[in-house]
Amino acid sequence: MDPMADYMLLMDFVPVDDKRYRYAFHSSSWLVAGKADPATPGRVHYHPDSPAKGAQWMKQIVSFDKLKLTNNLLDDNGHIILNSMHRYQPRFHVVYVDPRKDSEKYAEENFKTFVFEETRFTAVTAYQNHRVGWLGLQGSSGLLTPTSPQITQLKIASNPFAKGFRDCDPEDW
Repeated sequence: MDPMADYMLLMDFVPVDDKRYRYAFHSSSWLVAGKADPATPGRVHYHPDSPAKGAQWMKQIVSFDKLKLTNNLLDDNGHIILNSMHRYQPRFHVVYVDPRKDSEKYAEENFKTFVFEETRFTAVTAYQNHRVGWLGLQGSSGLLTPTSPQITQLKIASNPFAKGFRDCDPEDW
């Protein structure tokens, strides 16, 4: 990045394949469950600091913590819409904000897309806690073996929209 040039950072998600998946608890693995549902509307999330100088982007870690995912096809909040039980690949885009008047001529050379295959994931909207025996941590050497109530409490503690399920003062979380 040129420290003095302006850039926009964007993220989107593309389907990995044309399949729908289901989780098989007995084998602790994802299995193909049929053909994919129709594609959701393609949306792009612009980093809220965009555009900014290259120097600004390079001086600290860039976080997309404001990005929100949903499975609601009628979403009008700008969230990224994904189909549950489908696999997705996040993509990160760096777009040079070209100051030239005829910048559209150079559109093909003014961006770079980065794909990290290790970030692929399966979108889910619900868990069957009572059927979870263990939770494997991909890329780690051990296994996390919490009981079902621990998993539920972890989700409640981590979800800012689950206030109604908390039975103590929010300051205790």
